[in-house]
Amino acid sequence: MVSLEPVPDEPAAVASIGSERALVVADYHAGIEIELRQEGVELSSRATDRREAILSLLDETNANRLIVVGDLTTEIGEPSPPERNELRTLLEQVTERVPMTIVKGNHDGSIETIVETVVSEHDPPHEIHVTPTDGYRIGAIGFVHGHTWPTPDVLNADVIGMGHEHPMVRLTDAVGGSRTERVWLRGSLCPEPFETHHGTSIDIDGDLVVFPAFNDLTGGTWTNTGQGFLAPYLPAGVRTTQAYLLNGTRLGRYDRI
Repeated sequence: MVSLEPVPDEPAAVASIGSERALVVADYHAGIEIELRQEGVELSSRATDRREAILSLLDETNANRLIVVGDLTTEIGEPSPPERNELRTLLEQVTERVPMTIVKGNHDGSIETIVETVVSEHDPPHEIHVTPTDGYRIGAIGFVHGHTWPTPDVLNADVIGMGHEHPMVRLTDAVGGSRTERVWLRGSLCPEPFETHHGTSIDIDGDLVVFPAFNDLTGGTWTNTGQGFLAPYLPAGVRTTQAYLLNGTRLGRYDRI
């Protein structure tokens, strides 16, 4: 059995490939409160809440691996001491339980040095694997953060999970009130943009799933207001993309909501 299914009411999914059952999240953005304070937004750290949410989801989903589809970190360069401490504690506690795969995102420039420190000082019982930025594949499921083009091997997967976009929709009511909601996006892959980029024919017949940001402080791409995508292959690389709320409600075409 191969599937990539959202966890109801959570910005997370479970990838099932044979005996592998992985909890998958995107855009964790450890230490984001530090960046927001620099922009004048005063918030207390939610590092403990984020970490406990991940550990609880590992238990609830009975996962035997954690996959982070990019942007585990917030600072593109060297993380600040509080962000580094948050990351180290998270990596230590996760790998006490299960192996961890980090699909490298555009904010993860220093992640290898943090991983090396955790491994050398903590000697966790489970591995931490950092993948290249152009993607990673387990069986028939591929993963890529979304700021770079996925490899042909990843594109051959039955379904690809990506992050980077932090997709959201703006919803209005009859009296003019509005709110924003994190959403999932899912559509069938269109081969042409990828074949043009790679300069070769690629067997592409799968779906793309765009994850909502795990961290609800990130903001994001308001997909139904004309705001453009960040990934170089969107929207041209996906057909009939549907939007879904975290509770599973299908909203319809992302650009017609």
